[in-house]
Amino acid sequence: MLCRRDILMAGAALAAGRNAQAALPVPRGNGLSFRLMRHGAPIGTHTLTFRGNGDALEVETAVDVLVRFGPIPFVRYSHHSREAWHGDRLVGVSSHTDRNGTKLRMAAAWTDAGLKVEGSGTRPYVAPRNAFASTYWHKATVFGPLIGTQNGELMHPAVSQHPLERVRLASGQEIPARRYALSGDMDVELWYDANDTWAGMRFSADDGSVISYERM
Repeated sequence: MLCRRDILMAGAALAAGRNAQAALPVPRGNGLSFRLMRHGAPIGTHTLTFRGNGDALEVETAVDVLVRFGPIPFVRYSHHSREAWHGDRLVGVSSHTDRNGTKLRMAAAWTDAGLKVEGSGTRPYVAPRNAFASTYWHKATVFGPLIGTQNGELMHPAVSQHPLERVRLASGQEIPARRYALSGDMDVELWYDANDTWAGMRFSADDGSVISYERM
């Protein structure tokens, strides 16, 4: 018969064997917001909303971008996605994106075989068990394969970790955060603060301009 001590030891061993996604880093206030900067000017927003109910967690993402050349709209981008988690497992993702009039979509749902993904940029497939959606709020994202939330494409970027740096927030304040550079299938830099909360991002747009995220 198992005693309480045996149960506690088994639980501790199980917890030690879990990977980094076991404790989901839901931010304080159940939300994250960023402003997108290009050439020193704001061009849009990226917001995440977290809703928990017991072991279930839903994460909604909304990105809206407008770049003008004088009075003329030059870039329009709109993206909305929804993730579903059960405990530490990603069990569903859906999204729709409008990229300058080009419509993109993807959807993923949990099946007996695993997370089955389909999208406008890929044939249907079952994602690896350690795959994450490319929503970046979870720091473990940088270490696993990524399911693209624009079109469902599966990516395997290489990652390099860098020392702590000062990262600028939208308020003008700077905080210490660690930078992770993803390369290969993608070219993105991500920052996470001391609480493992997403703190910033930087990447190059199609026109070569640099887009940076400042957390609000």
